[in-house]
Amino acid sequence: MAQNIMPHKLTLIPGDGIGPEIIEATKKVLETTGIKFEWDMGIVGQVAQDKFGTPLPDNVLESIQKNKVALKGPVTTPIGTGFRSVNVALRQSLDLYACLRPCKTYHGVPTHFENVDIVIVRENTEDLYSGIEFARDTLGSASLAKLILETTQIKVKEDSGFSIKAISETASRRIVKFAFEYARANKRKKVSAGHKANILKFSDGIFLAVAREVAKEYPDIEFEDVVIDALCMRLARNPQQYDVIVLPNLYGDIVSDLCAGLVGGLGVAPGANMGDNIAVFEPTHGSAPKYAGQNKVNPMAMMLSAAMMLHHIGETKAADKLENAIADVITEGKNITYDLKPNHNQPAATTSEVADAVIEKLNK
Repeated sequence: MAQNIMPHKLTLIPGDGIGPEIIEATKKVLETTGIKFEWDMGIVGQVAQDKFGTPLPDNVLESIQKNKVALKGPVTTPIGTGFRSVNVALRQSLDLYACLRPCKTYHGVPTHFENVDIVIVRENTEDLYSGIEFARDTLGSASLAKLILETTQIKVKEDSGFSIKAISETASRRIVKFAFEYARANKRKKVSAGHKANILKFSDGIFLAVAREVAKEYPDIEFEDVVIDALCMRLARNPQQYDVIVLPNLYGDIVSDLCAGLVGGLGVAPGANMGDNIAVFEPTHGSAPKYAGQNKVNPMAMMLSAAMMLHHIGETKAADKLENAIADVITEGKNITYDLKPNHNQPAATTSEVADAVIEKLNK
């Protein structure tokens, strides 16, 4: 029977900062796997803002909607001022409600822990990241302060800004079901739900109640719920006790970075943002603009995100081969970037040299 050699058509978004160079390294590696790709390029971030007047042009959204899968580099988000997060806007516009962030130890990565293999499942569309905010000294903040006073008798300080935390039963149910379905499909044994329902009874309380209800539908998978501060303490002491952790948006963002630290840093922390029909794969780390163009940053989180993408599109053998090649390069320790060195002052490989080393392993 003739082999199907039709290429996978995917949206490729370089991002900004270090994004273009780690995307280029990853693209080279992917094309060495023997899988054929057709890349539909998309520009977002500051370059798009300057060129099109928006950091997230409609043509990029249309490309992702058409192709269903995108590989994306990190994008810089201005702190305090400027345009809102492209990442948040992308997730909300495409209803990418699940953020999947695996954190796994690889032999050779300097870390205090061994045998950690945790998957963070983060709700992606609401909570404090929903974008419902009111700046201080505005009509909106004044009206909200008045409403709070009238309904709760609590007087908010006049110079307050507001970020609204809204958690729905609908979003909670689908993210918890996603976590259990992921656990079942990947032969995971346990799902833990992180929350602060002991204090935030009307927001996190919904998340907890729904998690407990959904868990009953999956008797084959162990379930527990953990208050978020206790969860962080337990992760720092004994991360091996955790398997899949499902969390509301803000906690998921924080805990996924914590877990990345447990396994050696963001340089080996891949990620995906997924909806019912669309998936965007990107590393957990940011755009690190101060390192842009220096050919020194670690591309492995981007490459591991690409391996996740290969699994998603059904190219399982290529995905496993790519992850194994990356793991072999890490274990050898010769062609790794400065962040994976026990001493950051030791000679380190460049971004492109890491790509070449992974390609060499793939070609064996």
